[in-house]
Amino acid sequence: MATPGKPIPEGFHAVTPHLITNDTGAAIEFYKKAFGAEEVFRMPGPDGKSVTHAEIQIGGSRIMLAQEGPHSKHWVSPKSLKGTTVTIHLYVNDVDAVFGQATGAGAEVSMPVTDTFWGDRFGKVTDPFGHEWSIATHKLDLTPEEMKEGAEEFFKNMAGGCEQ
Repeated sequence: MATPGKPIPEGFHAVTPHLITNDTGAAIEFYKKAFGAEEVFRMPGPDGKSVTHAEIQIGGSRIMLAQEGPHSKHWVSPKSLKGTTVTIHLYVNDVDAVFGQATGAGAEVSMPVTDTFWGDRFGKVTDPFGHEWSIATHKLDLTPEEMKEGAEEFFKNMAGGCEQ
């Protein structure tokens, strides 16, 4: 029998990513290997093979997954769109280890791991389903002034390195 629920369900935060994939079952397995995700829930599709809805947990965060399909023109994976406008940011204890684990599981490097002007050790990968992930370990607490100085230096060096 159904019981009254909380406005924000147990295990969720107010903002929860909901990723659309072209193969949700394979995506779950990839996220387990790449990021140590734990599968929380899986609802099979009508064909018994696809996954209509799933939930995984990475660290303290829940992520929902859904299979793209003809049921909605709005549920389209980055693979079908040939790109994404969203990056999922993942803070971890050891960015180099998780970055290596993700690329070892099949993610492509979008930006190698580097120390940044905002105080993170940071890199980006694209998963096999077209979703972009930035992975970081926070190293330094910087003041806004220190970040501004670092950003100015960063962009000055970028501009100096570009030849027309």
